[in-house]
Amino acid sequence: MVLDLSDVQGLVVRGYTMPTARHLLLRVDSAPAARALLGSLVDGTPGRPQVTTATPWTEKPDSCLNVAVTAAGLRALGVPPTGFPAEFTAGAAARAALVGDTGPSDPVHWRPAFTDPGFHLLLSLSAVSPEARDRATEAVLAGTAPGLTELDRLDGDLLPGKVDHFGYVDGISQPTVDPAPPPGPPDRLPVQPTGAFLLGHPSQFTGHSYPVPDPPALGRNGSFAAFRVMAQDVAAFCTLLAEQAQRTATSEELVAARLCGRWRSGTPLVLSPDTDARLPPEALNDFDYAGDERGERCPIGAHVRRMHPRDSPVAGGGGAKHRIVRRGLTYGPPYDPARPDDGQERGVVGLFIGASLRDQFEFLMAEWALDGLFAPGLGRTQDPFLGTGDGTGGGRAFRFRTAAGRAELTGLPRLVTTRGGAYVFLPSVTGIRHLAEP
Repeated sequence: MVLDLSDVQGLVVRGYTMPTARHLLLRVDSAPAARALLGSLVDGTPGRPQVTTATPWTEKPDSCLNVAVTAAGLRALGVPPTGFPAEFTAGAAARAALVGDTGPSDPVHWRPAFTDPGFHLLLSLSAVSPEARDRATEAVLAGTAPGLTELDRLDGDLLPGKVDHFGYVDGISQPTVDPAPPPGPPDRLPVQPTGAFLLGHPSQFTGHSYPVPDPPALGRNGSFAAFRVMAQDVAAFCTLLAEQAQRTATSEELVAARLCGRWRSGTPLVLSPDTDARLPPEALNDFDYAGDERGERCPIGAHVRRMHPRDSPVAGGGGAKHRIVRRGLTYGPPYDPARPDDGQERGVVGLFIGASLRDQFEFLMAEWALDGLFAPGLGRTQDPFLGTGDGTGGGRAFRFRTAAGRAELTGLPRLVTTRGGAYVFLPSVTGIRHLAEP
C-alpha cells in the first residue's frame, strides 16, 4: 500500500534540520475552541500556520508545526481513547519507574505542567531563527484564549558545532523510514518498514501490524511519542572525565569516546579506537560491530552500542527492531568551564517517536539502558549516560577492554535527570480533522 505523505506529520519521517524549536503545552478549557484551533491548522485558514506534512518541500519554510495530544486531551476533546494501548492511556508519570524516572527524576520533581491533569495538547514548532519561531508562536496562539490555556513552553536551540551540552555531535544516526529519504549520513542497516513508526502498516516484526485505535480515521497513519525534558549535569561530566583520565592514564577525549562509543566529533570508536580520525559525514554510519564481539575497539556497554546494537547479537534477536526516531534540541546556555556552578539548567528537549511506546521507547530504556542482560559481558550495569545507579550488581560501573586486559570505571555520577515526561499521540492530518469535528 502506498503511503500518502500528505497525510503524515512530517516530524515522524524526516528531520527539519532547523536550529530552533518551541514546544507549547496547552490545556483545553473549551472543547469547541480547541476543535476550532485544530481545524484551522489543517484547513488552510489564512494567517494560521498549517501542520507540516511529510510531503517533500519545493522551498524550505521559515517554520514547521506539528500537533500531538495526550490521553487526557482526547477525553477533553470528547474523544474517548478507545483502542489505544494501555501505556499511552496510563501516561508517562504512571510508568516512570519502568524507564528509570526515579529519585531525582521522579515525577514529583518534574516541571509542574507535566503532572498537571490539564496537559492536553502539545504544539511543536521548528524554525529557521528565533524571530521566525516567535512569529509562528503568535500566529498559532492568536485568538485561542480563553478556550485554551498555555501551561508551559519549552525552547530548544542548536549549540555551536551541532553538539549536545556534553560536547558530542548529535543526531547522526536516525532510522530511514520507508518511503522517506535518508535523514542523515548513509546507514548500512535496512530501511525501517513504515509500520515501525506509523500505525496501520506492516511493522518491523514479521506478520505483525500494531493495532489502529478506533476510529480508523483517527488512528491510521498516527504515531506515539515520549516527550521528554532531560537535564544534563555538565560539571559532573567534566569532573568524571578528568578523574577517570587520570586514573586510567588516558586522555579525557578517549574516556569520553569510550563512554559514548563515538568520539565527540561523531567518528565511531569501532572504526578508529585510538585516535579521532574525524571521518567525513557520509562515513559516520557506515559501520557495524562484526569482528569486535568482545568490545576491544568499542566497549559493549558504550551508549551508542547499547541503544543501537546494529548487528551485535542481543537477547531476543533483532537489534534493529527497537529503533526510534529522535527529534530534539538542546536548551539552556552553553557550558562555561570557568563557571561550573552557574545555576543554569541545560539539557535536551524533544520527542522519541515510534509506533509503540512499549516496544520502542520503554523497551530501550528498561531493557537496554537500565539492564545489561540483553548482551553478554554487560552484567547488570547501566548505560553510562542514562543510568540511574538504582540497579543491582554494577549499577554505575562501566566495563571495557584494552590491549592490557579488562578495565572498569566505577562510581559514575548521574549525568541525566528527567525534568518532565509525557506520552503523546501524533495523529495524521485525517486524524486531526477527525478531532476537529463537533
